[in-house]
Amino acid sequence: MPKKFIQRIMPSHDSVRASRGMKIFGKLLHDANLWHLNRRSAAGAFAVGLFCAFIPVPFQMVLAAALAIPFRVNLPLSVALVWVTNPITMPVIFYFCYLVGNSLVGSPEQQFSFELSWQWLAESISTISPAFLLGCLILGTITCIVGYFTISLLWRQSVVNAWQARKARMLAALKLGDNDHHRQ
Repeated sequence: MPKKFIQRIMPSHDSVRASRGMKIFGKLLHDANLWHLNRRSAAGAFAVGLFCAFIPVPFQMVLAAALAIPFRVNLPLSVALVWVTNPITMPVIFYFCYLVGNSLVGSPEQQFSFELSWQWLAESISTISPAFLLGCLILGTITCIVGYFTISLLWRQSVVNAWQARKARMLAALKLGDNDHHRQ
């Protein structure tokens, strides 16, 4: 079940290779391990993609690809998962990151309005940036770990369920075969 679902939502190899930001990786994208989908590569891709989603830079997809390559996890899934923080969810998620970081730093709450630009980053570096970046790091790490273990467990459970279903079918076929044998 997880494999089929993930394959449905994952971007195609060609679309990832053809994207402008991925051209910088050149022949590294030809490694077959980056395109396989198994429990390890999917769980690792969730970890990489979710962590990169919490990094407040404009090139999250390129960053996810850059991390997927040395970790040898599924690249299209890693790249797709950075869209957890999209233009609709980004303000809420990044404001929550700021609140988490601010509560740990203990500084007074500042006015916060997030923009995905270098100018915003440069202007806010001295005021909200320490709390915001700490919150991003903490929440990115937490979602990375939770995503990895959740996908690993879901994948393992689906394999166990498939094996149990196969065993039940085989037992049913054996019983049916015994009944036919006794009738003769």
